[in-house]
Amino acid sequence: MPTLLQITTHLSLQLAVVLLTYRLLWQLFRRLRQVQVVAILVAGFLLGPSALGLAWPAAQQWLFPIKLIVGGQTIMHPNLIAIYVIGQLGLILYMFLVGSSFSLDVLRSHRRQATATSTAGVAVPMLLGAVVGWWMVGQGRYFTDRIANWQGALFVAAAIAVTAFPILAWIIYDSGLTGTRLGTMSLACAAVDDACAWILLAVVVATAQDSPGGAYLAAGGGVAYLLFMALIGRRLLARLNTWKPRADDTERTGGLPVGPFVVVLVVVLLAASFTDFIGIHSVLGAFVAGLCMPRGELIEQIRQRLEPVVGYLLLPAYFVYTGLNTQLDLIFEPKILAVTALVLAVSFAGKFGAIGLVARSQGMGWREAGAMGALANARGLMELVLLNIGLSAGLITAELYTILALMTVVTTIAATPLQRMFERNAWKNGIVFGPTGEEPQKANLALKQRLRSESQRVSGP
Repeated sequence: MPTLLQITTHLSLQLAVVLLTYRLLWQLFRRLRQVQVVAILVAGFLLGPSALGLAWPAAQQWLFPIKLIVGGQTIMHPNLIAIYVIGQLGLILYMFLVGSSFSLDVLRSHRRQATATSTAGVAVPMLLGAVVGWWMVGQGRYFTDRIANWQGALFVAAAIAVTAFPILAWIIYDSGLTGTRLGTMSLACAAVDDACAWILLAVVVATAQDSPGGAYLAAGGGVAYLLFMALIGRRLLARLNTWKPRADDTERTGGLPVGPFVVVLVVVLLAASFTDFIGIHSVLGAFVAGLCMPRGELIEQIRQRLEPVVGYLLLPAYFVYTGLNTQLDLIFEPKILAVTALVLAVSFAGKFGAIGLVARSQGMGWREAGAMGALANARGLMELVLLNIGLSAGLITAELYTILALMTVVTTIAATPLQRMFERNAWKNGIVFGPTGEEPQKANLALKQRLRSESQRVSGP
């Protein structure tokens, strides 16, 4: 058993390797017009058994050990546990940051469109996923023996319907779409889709463990949490903006009041703990906590301090943990390749097609509707969270985990180029996706400057 010093020394080396790998990949991915989070996502998979493990197995197993034999028993390696915990903390804090920057003003003014697109983004992918999942259970190699046909149908339905809320937020931020109708409605659809997916997952996990009460706890506890935060939590948190900090507190922290900062962290962690306890995962609890935070200078200072550490140190650990569970060599069998192609086709049709068509029917132009469908197709982080829960709960096999993980990478990588393709076509035609997103609207100087600077950044050193 390694000592605490050995664990921390090796963990520091692991995180350093992750950061270096991500930065090297970013030099390539920015030329492919991707956002930075995609480079972090791919770095996690490259450091796992599917890439580094094939090229240099001994180095991969030494650098990222998974299991440890103690007293004749195989246990999870302490460093793997440390990576998981760090990744979870990064996930919680990042979802809080997303919620704290979420704009409700644009959403209120486009309530009808948001409702229609969210419904389509849930219903169609779930229906297609349920059909595929029911069939996959009968094949006998994608789910464990504990899963019935209807449970497998619900799991795949959730996997196809989910949208990578944190990844999508990162894409929207890096693409300059924060505060626009396109960006806000895409995030709103993702929030609804993810909430439905987590409810389905809670039902599958609870029934597979012969604990149907877990589904009622998830649904009832989730509603109670939302009502509490909306009716009581927001009013209590609003007092943070009236907090009068001591001078010595702000001097030590460069203007950030320590008291309110600690209160915010406590609220986020308690919210994450509660939603984890009731079975709808910590990310939604952290997001709602951020959504209910009072807007103002305090929250802006907190976001400025947390974003770099969370985005580029803590969150990458989660991608590495996921990559260590992925084995791409499992899909090279022709039958599994065919199933992978089927899952990819259903995933693209269910999200991109359904949301794009419904957004167009709600008054969006074809280009904006296509951009919204492309963004919603990014599954990234939330899909990986769902897969890890399914694998750790003994619901799915390594084959299905790898198939859905590959689908996650492909749909997430494709999201940004497709969205920017629609945006550039709109720009060439004198149309801009602005705060209202209404077409036709003359392309403004800010959009031109952003696209030009993006081109210079991609083609530059």
